[in-house]
Amino acid sequence: MHKILFATSEVYPLIKTGGLADVAASLPRALLKLGQDIKILLPAYPGVLENAAMTGLKDIAQVDVEGYSVSLKQTRLPGTKVVVWLVDIPQFFERPGNPYCGPDGNDWFDNHKRFYVFSRVAELIALDRLNLNWQPTIVHCNDWQTGLIPALLSLHIKRPASVFTVHNLAYRGLFSYQAFAELNLPAAFWHHERLEFYGQMSFIKGGLVFADYLTTVSPSYAQEIQHPEFGCGLDGLIRYRNDAIAGILNGVDTEEWNPGTDPHLVCNYNRRTLANKTKNKLSLQEELGLTISAEIPLLGFIGRLVNQKGVDLILAQMDQLVSQDCQLVILGSGLPHYEQALRKIAAQYPTKVAVTLGYNETVAHRIEASSDIFLMPSIFEPCGLNQMYSLRYGTLPVVHAVGGLRDTVFEETQ
Repeated sequence: MHKILFATSEVYPLIKTGGLADVAASLPRALLKLGQDIKILLPAYPGVLENAAMTGLKDIAQVDVEGYSVSLKQTRLPGTKVVVWLVDIPQFFERPGNPYCGPDGNDWFDNHKRFYVFSRVAELIALDRLNLNWQPTIVHCNDWQTGLIPALLSLHIKRPASVFTVHNLAYRGLFSYQAFAELNLPAAFWHHERLEFYGQMSFIKGGLVFADYLTTVSPSYAQEIQHPEFGCGLDGLIRYRNDAIAGILNGVDTEEWNPGTDPHLVCNYNRRTLANKTKNKLSLQEELGLTISAEIPLLGFIGRLVNQKGVDLILAQMDQLVSQDCQLVILGSGLPHYEQALRKIAAQYPTKVAVTLGYNETVAHRIEASSDIFLMPSIFEPCGLNQMYSLRYGTLPVVHAVGGLRDTVFEETQ
């Protein structure tokens, strides 16, 4: 049995902005069932504290880190036996907006400090310096927000092993030299073989350079990021670490995403009662103001409204889509110009196009259950989960053959 500290910046249902939250909820549960002693380490955002209060919350440690008073709180992941430790630093996490940016959509000005201090707390736990009577043998870090943890651990001779998982290399955690100078990091880290990246500091390089082992969320993506097209300027480093990297395909929570028991649906169904899927479609059409018809093909899209997700490709085909007898339902948020364009189209064609900005778990489940076709034209996709949800819900995923989409959706040829 291993003791595993699973460090992440989001976990469903406590906080979610994307697929990382789903994986951070499912993987620890699976490892716990396999007999591993795993604990999740998560920033104590206001919404997290509010959600955690319903399952019980207690203080387990107080510590001063880099001049900031930190309270470590313990709760459980709702509906599970997985222990969650919350790093409560009010100056950094008690604010509106999502975990990474404010209500205006801009990154928080002090993100480098927020996730540096979070990483320092992880370091202290990993070295058993908080008197918790628990020391991990493995620290599992996820994406740029936790990239400094392996770098900090590298400064100690006696330390746990570290694993760093790349969920999306495009988000490299880039900050200025000024930001680097504000952190209490060794001057030697400012080097192109460590954290320096073309005149900036890259948090994700901390994981890529210093972690004992690297993983990505699909086999294809592990190969793709070793080439310039998908490597985001880091392909040389990843090729250098080729012997320490593996692509492990993400799984999905088949209890959470099960059309036969899904509480979000108007009507549950399974492979023997697939006709009941239509009842969800008719209900969603009515709810969103679309023309109510079982015969009209309903296309769904759920995801961040950013270039990576192929939003430009959908917009480029919008005239053709609205000229045909079909409907399009979109759920997501992202770049303002995408949101404005989609809002305008939905206003022009209210019976054909419905756009819900933001994220709503219930709406996401209903779109998966109601759609005939799920669009996922990602330019690149480390893994992707919605195409697997679609397959569970009897919805045909139409995808680009990249990354995890290539590994999960197969085209049959006669």
